[in-house]
Amino acid sequence: MTAATGAARTAHPERPGRSDGVCSEFTVFTRIKPGEADALREDLTWLGDAANDENVHAALRQIGTLHDARHVIFDNDTRFMFASVFDGSWDTYIDDFAQTVVGARFDKVFSHSEGFPGIKDPGVKDWFLAHQEPAGVFVSAYPDLTVQQIYKDHRVDDAFQDVLDTDEFRAALDNPANAELVAAPAFQKLLAEASA
Repeated sequence: MTAATGAARTAHPERPGRSDGVCSEFTVFTRIKPGEADALREDLTWLGDAANDENVHAALRQIGTLHDARHVIFDNDTRFMFASVFDGSWDTYIDDFAQTVVGARFDKVFSHSEGFPGIKDPGVKDWFLAHQEPAGVFVSAYPDLTVQQIYKDHRVDDAFQDVLDTDEFRAALDNPANAELVAAPAFQKLLAEASA
């Protein structure tokens, strides 16, 4: 396991946040503007509904580095947390979001935080840095897989499962000419993994 604990261990020492393999964490805590917690809650509901929008999923696939994200209102509606896990550099992560439909959604949600300058403002990175806190411990279930690798693995698995379901594949397994290949340990392992 390569989880970062104790002293900060990050792939990008110029930015806060911990890394585990190719994955980095990003956690921001802000103060909610007085009287805006309900409006933020409504915008988070809207954001949750919008997350199912094909344009948002297309933007996330285009960015291709976000593993997950969550938003939390806490401390009696006075504070807000945004936390995510991503691949690559912190600066690229922020820049990529600013250039997609996701940036407008960030603006809407973070507009309820005190002092937020806007995602396209030149000072937004400084604002995020001022509000970011690195995790005490950060562990990824798949530290060596980027989002792009996970997408590819999913596509390959779908394609392989489609092949397994064909009559032609079953016939090839039963064909005596393929007996040596079918008996090979690597092929048997592949079949075992596919059926797990």
